[in-house]
Parts: sequence; structure tokens; C-alpha cells
Amino acid sequence: MSPLPELNLNLGMSKDNSSSLDKQGKEAIMVRTDSAFRKHMISLIISDQEAGTITLKVDGKEIEVPTYKMTVTDDKTEETQSYQVTRDMLRFVETKNKKSLLSFFGFKKFDKTSHFYENIPFEPKRDDMETFDISAYRKLSHDTLVYRLEKNGKKIVIYAGEISKFSKPEGVEQYFIVVDHDDGKSFTGDILYREKFLKLTPKVELRIIKRKQVPKNFEYDNKGNIKKLVYL
Repeated sequence: MSPLPELNLNLGMSKDNSSSLDKQGKEAIMVRTDSAFRKHMISLIISDQEAGTITLKVDGKEIEVPTYKMTVTDDKTEETQSYQVTRDMLRFVETKNKKSLLSFFGFKKFDKTSHFYENIPFEPKRDDMETFDISAYRKLSHDTLVYRLEKNGKKIVIYAGEISKFSKPEGVEQYFIVVDHDDGKSFTGDILYREKFLKLTPKVELRIIKRKQVPKNFEYDNKGNIKKLVYL
């Protein structure tokens, strides 16, 4: 059942021609002129601005993945907080070894090994920004907060929690992982604080800004560091 919207009453003064006059002949009655129902909204904005990197375990190997700035605000407190979020979903493709000239003489340490990953991100297709209502697709446990959305038959999740415990749910094509350097607790606490302050379960709107350049392939060294990005 959808929550009832918050009742927002605005009081105004107007003249009531049917009222009696006071001793000075002035009208002295205040009447309510407007009342409206209002439901507040929390906004999540995933930007195209790079913010750093995090280490994820993908197909059995730990690799660094870029993060992007994400802001959270609401239309009542207007308080804004910033977090980081991943936008790239990587899949291991192959490993290539490049031998050095000294390899022929048995000096293998100069050989170079590269690990290649394919990127399957979610990006707005047409507009510079795409908007989703994710109010009804929230799952909260004691240590994780997950939002779900579906677009063109593709299932997507936004995960906030301990990153080392994250695993892509079955049937999910893409995901965003929230990074707050507190195992998702700061982000989750922020959302719960806003919900409590707004009193009623608010509408939650997600906006994803389209990136100007999207990495198609990632090349890593043996330590999981990014060596090269190939863009679409």
C-alpha cells in the first residue's frame, strides 16, 4: 500500500463579506485559503565526474575499478552529501603474455603479462540524463541497502554494504556499488535519516548522467592495476 502523503496546510488571510464588523468597523476574521497534499522526495544523482578507484574481486582476481561522484539530497532539508559509486561492470576475457628480448636467454622477469576485461555498463541511450523512480524497489537488511530498477528488460541493482561481500545477484545484468569507506553504513544511515525526518516514506528518484566517454575494455597488470583503457 502506498504511504499517505504529508498534509501541508498553508494559512492565508482574506476578507469574509458575511462576517460582522468589530467596534472600529474593521473586518477581523482569518480564513484558510489553501491546503494541499505534498509528498517529499529524496534524489540520488550519479554523475559523470570521476572520483577515485576501489578494489573489486572480479572473476577471482582483485582489480581496481574507477568510481564516480554521487550526490544525495532531498527537497525538504536540502542537505547534500557526496559519495562514490562504480559505473563499470567488468567481465574477464583473456590473459596475454608479451615476451621481452631477454626471454630467449631465460630472463623471464622482463616478460609482461596483461589481463583483459570487457566492460558492460549501463548508460542512458538517448538523453544526457535518465531518471528512474526507485521508491518501491528498496531492500534493507542490518548491513546492506539495495535498490533495484529495470530498463528494457535488464535488471540493475544499486548496492550499499560491505564490498567484499558483494556478489552479482542472479539475473542482474548491471550494478552500481556505493563507496563511502564505511562498508555502506554512512550512505544507508543518510537515507534512513532523511526518511525519518520526512516522516513518511518519500519518493526516491535516481538520475544517471550519461558519460561523454565510456571505457569498452580494461587492461590490467598482474597486481590488478589499470594499464590501459580502450573507449567506445
